[in-house]
This record gives sequence, structure tokens and C-alpha cells, in this order.
Amino acid sequence: MSATKKRRLRAHDLRMLRDCHGLVGVDEAGRGALAGPVVAGAVLVNRAFLDSDWCRRYAPLINDSKQLTAEQREHIYERMDWLRSEHRIIFAAGTASVAEIEQENILGATRLAMRRAIETALASGRVNLHPPDPLFTYENPPALAAGEVLDDWKVLVDGKPIKNFGFAHKAIVEGDAKSLAIAMASIVAKVTRDRLMDALDVEAQGYGFARHKGYATPQHRAALLTLGPGVHHRKLFVSTFLKTTASEAERAQTQFAFEDEQDAAVAEEPSEAAPRPTEAAIRTVDSTTP
Repeated sequence: MSATKKRRLRAHDLRMLRDCHGLVGVDEAGRGALAGPVVAGAVLVNRAFLDSDWCRRYAPLINDSKQLTAEQREHIYERMDWLRSEHRIIFAAGTASVAEIEQENILGATRLAMRRAIETALASGRVNLHPPDPLFTYENPPALAAGEVLDDWKVLVDGKPIKNFGFAHKAIVEGDAKSLAIAMASIVAKVTRDRLMDALDVEAQGYGFARHKGYATPQHRAALLTLGPGVHHRKLFVSTFLKTTASEAERAQTQFAFEDEQDAAVAEEPSEAAPRPTEAAIRTVDSTTP
């Protein structure tokens, strides 16, 4: 993605601000993996941030998390954490466990993770979900500043509209490549999930979670056929993977006993990254910006 196109992410969000105080970008990571939780990120940005010198300089380096290296994601996440400590942005992550994925299905679990991310971010920013109830009489009605109620914010979600979400929202297909707030949320989700998978790699050795993060890479497929699924694997996903990918001989060798044969989506391998900002470009920004 060219620097000009990346600058459009910020321009897109500035246009979105015309009828609201700020934006809540939301995205997920790990929906197509065979193992581990699904994680969502929520990032709150306002005009002051989008107009800041930091954003003007740094926005061109921010992109859909899948188009960045792990080092670049961590680097940007650290810069975002600094912004959060300076109260210039608000962000949080939400997760849904493997058990919740099995119970709610992956779409329901993703919705749950997104709601948790939004609610945590709003709480940390002291943004009220609802304005004061008009049915109650106040001797001194609270004076709410702009941004103190969720109605002042516009929720932008990557992908298609989400049913029964609980939040009014605007869905943007490929939003992580169009909206800066969503792209930042994708980095929060991806970095948070990668760190969780690194921890699971220590707990459940042999699967290589730290390397493939639970996706259906050749290494992960080979480990599954050798070791069988562990407690961190998604039962329905792995069952479908075996039925559609493994040979009859391989399935016989594993001797897996799955009681639930419902259909589930086969996990997709991470896509190859598109051209990325250079490490030199990041260092150039860091020479003038915390």
C-alpha cells in the first residue's frame, strides 16, 4: 500500500467525524484459527488526535495488522500505549475463549469479544453507555461534555453488519485498509492475541503456537496429526479440518474421537503480507516522536 493510500485512512476518519465527537474502531484477530481464543480490539480517537502532529507523521505507517511484520506491530502498539498513557487515545482488547467459541460458534464468540473490547474501552475512558434517564428529575441536571456519552461516538466495525451486536455501528468491508481507527484496532487485537498464543506455546508444547499462532499452517497440521488436539484447540474447527484435509490413513492414525460433527469453517492460513513500511521509515518517525 502506497503512502498516499495510507494517508487516506486518516482522511477517511476525518470525514466520519463530521457528525460526531469521535470514532470507535473495532476489529478482531484469530477468527479463522484452529486453536486459541478470538480477540477483538477497540480504539477511541477524536479530532484532536487525528489533527495532531503525531498522527500526521505516524498515520502513514499504520496499516491493517496483517500487512505488517510482527516487529512493526509491536513497535506501533508500544507507541499507541504511550498515547494512551498521555490520554490522547483510548483502547482495549476483549477475548472470547475456546469454550465460548464452541458454545456460541465463531460468529457469536467474535461478537462477544468485540462487545467486551468496546465496553472495556468505554469504561476506561469514562464514556457512559447511555445519557441520564429523562424519566428521573434532577435538581441539578448533570452537564455532560462532548464525548462523555456513547451517542457522541460513531462505532466503526471491520466487515459486515453484526446482528444483535448491542451497539449501533457502521460496518465497513475491508475497513482495516480504509479507516485509521479500525487499522489501529486490528493492531491491538493482533498483538494481544499473539502474546496470548506465545503464552500457550509454553503451556502446551509441541504444537508450535508461538510460530503459527494457531492457524492451519503445515507445521500445525503435522503436529495435530501426530499429537492430536489439545485443550486449546477448537473442536469443531479441527474436526472439519480433519474431514476435509487429512487422508483416511492420517485420520486413522490420530484416533480422534469427536462427538460433535456439526459443520464449522476451516481455518484459513494467514495471507502473505503486502508491501510494508520499511524499518528505516519507522526509525525516522521515532527520531522525532516518542
